Amino acid sequence: MSQPMKQNFLHGTMLLTISAALVKVIGALYKIPLNAIIGEQGFSYFNTAYEIYSVLMTLSVAGLPLAMSRMIAESAALGQYNQVRRIYSTARALFFTMGMLGSLLMTLFCKQLAAFQEQPDAWFAIACLGPALFLICTMSTFRGFFQGQSNMRPTAISQVMEAVCKLIVGMAAALLLLKLTGQKSFAAGGAILGVTCSCVLSAVYLFFCYRKAKRDLPVTDEPVSSYGTTLKKLLSISIPIAIGASGTSILMLLETKVYMSQLIGLGYSQDQADVMKGIYDMSKTIFNMPLAFISPIAVSLMPAITAHVATGDHANIKSTEESALRVLGLVIAPCSVGLLVLAKPVMGLLGGYDGDNLVLGGTLLALLSVSLMLSSMITLTSSVMQAHGHPTLPVINMFIGGVIKLTTTFILSRNPHIGIMGAPIGTIVGYFAIMTLNIITMRRCTQSRPAIMKQLMRPLAAAALMGILVLGFRIALVHVLGPDTSNLILTALPVLLGVAVYAFAALKLKAITREDCMLLPKGEKIADILHL
Repeated sequence: MSQPMKQNFLHGTMLLTISAALVKVIGALYKIPLNAIIGEQGFSYFNTAYEIYSVLMTLSVAGLPLAMSRMIAESAALGQYNQVRRIYSTARALFFTMGMLGSLLMTLFCKQLAAFQEQPDAWFAIACLGPALFLICTMSTFRGFFQGQSNMRPTAISQVMEAVCKLIVGMAAALLLLKLTGQKSFAAGGAILGVTCSCVLSAVYLFFCYRKAKRDLPVTDEPVSSYGTTLKKLLSISIPIAIGASGTSILMLLETKVYMSQLIGLGYSQDQADVMKGIYDMSKTIFNMPLAFISPIAVSLMPAITAHVATGDHANIKSTEESALRVLGLVIAPCSVGLLVLAKPVMGLLGGYDGDNLVLGGTLLALLSVSLMLSSMITLTSSVMQAHGHPTLPVINMFIGGVIKLTTTFILSRNPHIGIMGAPIGTIVGYFAIMTLNIITMRRCTQSRPAIMKQLMRPLAAAALMGILVLGFRIALVHVLGPDTSNLILTALPVLLGVAVYAFAALKLKAITREDCMLLPKGEKIADILHL
């Protein structure tokens, strides 16, 4: 019997990164015109539904796929494939229960959830998204099975399929309901229907992948743990991870409650507050685009480190962690600096804003860009601690930083001169606290202790050089072409310059090593082309 398909850490990361890139491009083709169709107010309803969905989804499934992948990686590394089957069957029953409860909660209590978020008209969008939660749980069972064996291909393909289906069905439903009802709240619900339909398609594809993979799984004769013992271990790993992973979603939910209440308290009408929230939601949509490339690193890192820990391969533990840091720096450093110096034209181009809305949107995006590296480091360091068997520590750090974030947002957003800008400032302060605590606790609880600044210094230096030249070029364009220059020109030309400068600087500074390239498909050829 052949061994299950596996990829090494960087190969798996590459597959998921390519998938994330395609998903984000398709997502941009979905959300950017959607914002134009249903407006800032409708877009705020869409995102309110998503925020509630994200919390319930994360509480239901976020920890379980990671716990599955960690347990399956450990059993597969030891050749215990009977135990792999037992882990899957136990997780499947748990996922079914969690998904059903979450879907019922969103669907039956949609109006109460909308009222809690100070957006009562978002109830239809919330109700339309409810069934997707059960489907996500089903898909997560399959994905955890594959990821535990370091096979990222089914996950990557299914994510792209979801995005394409969401684009086609969601846009069509939004346009249809807007035409039939004339209500932006119903159009937002139509857009959400695309998510539910995409989950159906993805779940069917993953089911057929699982059927084939199950037949190819080697037959072994080792004794297996009981269902109760397996369930207990699964929960002991997944619950802290789920709480930690849901921390960001819960913080977003509470953050919305805080600043919406404060804005209305400052004298803004419900419609004005909804519009400002819609602009902030668009800035968060753009902010989240680069973060999609960090999730593949964390997903691939967990089973890779767990397998090395199970076999006692300490040298490879540190090298894998440092490779992950280099990839993180290469991706996030230029994105953070680029969004900082091009925030206003990017918001004008992608959000279609002008006047005061453009000024507000540019400021919000510039502030959020500062926390890109902080958020990425939180994800990576949490994944490292979870892989080493310390899932509770990131939860504690998230709680402390979350309190700091919400307190900062509460204090600043009640100031009429700051208002909604208090939310991204609170994000910077809170994320910095979480990242600092994560690094301190990671160094104390693990023996590998990767050299963080050494791995990040070169990408940061290359990004800083890029940022200076891009900012200067953008200012020169405005000076030469005039203040009414289109946002397309003010975004596209500086981005092209930035890509060229960053690529040149990163290669000259050796921000990526030949050893990293050798872990990729055709790595030797890539390294030779780059003269590494």
